[in-house]
Amino acid sequence: MLFIFDATIHFSVLLFLMQCVFLPTTLLFIYAESMQSIPTSTILEPTIATAITILKTQLSQRDIESYIMGGFVRNIMLGIPKYDLDIVVREDALVIGTKLAEALTAHFVVLDDVNRVVRLLPRYDGNWQIDLATMQGQLEQDMLRRDFSINAFAINLSEIILQNDVLTATVLDNSTGLEDIKNKIIRMVSPLAFAADPIRLLRGVRLAGELGFDIEPQTYAKMQCEQALIKTVAAERIRDELLRIFALCNTGAALDLLIRLGLLTTIIPELLPSVGLEQSPEHTWDVFQHSVQSVTALDYLLHYGAWNYYQVPNPQNIPWDESTQAYFAEAVSAPSTRRSLCKLAALLHDIAKPQTRIINKTGRIRFYGHPQKGAEVVISILERLRFSQREIKFMQNIVRHHLRPVQMSENGALPTRRAIYRYRRDLEEAGIATLYFSLADHLATRGPNLEIKDWDRHLEDVRFIMRDYSNNHNLPQLPNILNGTIIQKELGIKPGKELGRILEELNEAQVAGEFETREQGLEYARKLMACPSLGSNP
Repeated sequence: MLFIFDATIHFSVLLFLMQCVFLPTTLLFIYAESMQSIPTSTILEPTIATAITILKTQLSQRDIESYIMGGFVRNIMLGIPKYDLDIVVREDALVIGTKLAEALTAHFVVLDDVNRVVRLLPRYDGNWQIDLATMQGQLEQDMLRRDFSINAFAINLSEIILQNDVLTATVLDNSTGLEDIKNKIIRMVSPLAFAADPIRLLRGVRLAGELGFDIEPQTYAKMQCEQALIKTVAAERIRDELLRIFALCNTGAALDLLIRLGLLTTIIPELLPSVGLEQSPEHTWDVFQHSVQSVTALDYLLHYGAWNYYQVPNPQNIPWDESTQAYFAEAVSAPSTRRSLCKLAALLHDIAKPQTRIINKTGRIRFYGHPQKGAEVVISILERLRFSQREIKFMQNIVRHHLRPVQMSENGALPTRRAIYRYRRDLEEAGIATLYFSLADHLATRGPNLEIKDWDRHLEDVRFIMRDYSNNHNLPQLPNILNGTIIQKELGIKPGKELGRILEELNEAQVAGEFETREQGLEYARKLMACPSLGSNP
């Protein structure tokens, strides 16, 4: 039986109530003023309202039956301001899509030539995305082919009334969608849902984390049973869903679900050897759990979650401002941000510990060279998942240098200007992310046994280095007092590695304020020639 909900959404009303009035064959879906707050500015912004109006006009003029499906309808019910539209049309989507793209001033991208699915993206203004699919069979059948009941809604596009700040529509539901939204449940529409498209295994986890819903038992059991199907999915689709999961607040909860379902180690089998792998006594958790806890700790430091294992003293001393927030929010390559990539790097940072683990003569467990070896393994994983070269470089730099922030000072002294320069030069855009990850690594190492003195010392170094970033957004560019030609002429050095080494050491020394004039620089170069180890000091 097909249930019908009359849904009237008043944007001028800040509170709404979802309640059902049961009639013999109809459910009336009502929004009232005594339930949940809906900020006017986030319910339906002008660009999406304009896009829906154009779609309705264009399709109605051509007398094409069309429906808005899935997540957009769910988000309307939940008051979530996300504007990715899934629309099915009783027409070839590839044909009508070109006309709609022209009317919307949008880019036209073919997603599936066989099933006739296209994507429309705004050329200029707007943050919407429209996926247009060719309807297969009757509407009811199409709805039952959806992934989860909370995505199996439909709105007849031709019946939408959009005027000023009021959107009035009829919501169709022929599964348990409305009930599951009220009960905060993720439920598969059909037992064949995951076999039909295994990416839904990851999507279910992501939706649970995104919405704060629970996966109902039969769906959970089915996902666990069929988790191996994820291996048949294109790497690009897995990558995108993983990035959406790592974009969530409290990603650790979603990771726990991925682990229990068996999905995480199916996607990244390189993690399996670290499960249960014992570490040195200062570590609270084994290698695998430490890596997972690192993600949770990073969420805490980035104001994206809580840290429940120790009340970190004076959290206001952890550097955080609008500039740092913007740094982590910046996109690296859609849909990734520095924040989501840093969290993924946190999960992978100790991935080479199993193959580098030794027990020394004193019986202490060591993992010599695991950051360098780990960077190599991470590159292999990320290439397999089709990450971009910029994304790979960012994450492998974090993994390779994740111990460096605690190795930059000696005998309790703060890092030198030369050490900070080298750090920033080598890590490039991953420098700030690695500083915050090093703090997360510290928290996830000690857990409930945090030593305040060690933490405060670590935090002092990070604050000191962050001040350098604040004072100099880019690496210092000082006047070129000396160059290769001058050095060759004055000191008689021939082109080669030795000349390159001296020029780099001169650059570091100049940045560190160790000389200011050409004559002073030449004298420093002579000392470098006489004592090559001179420039290796911090």
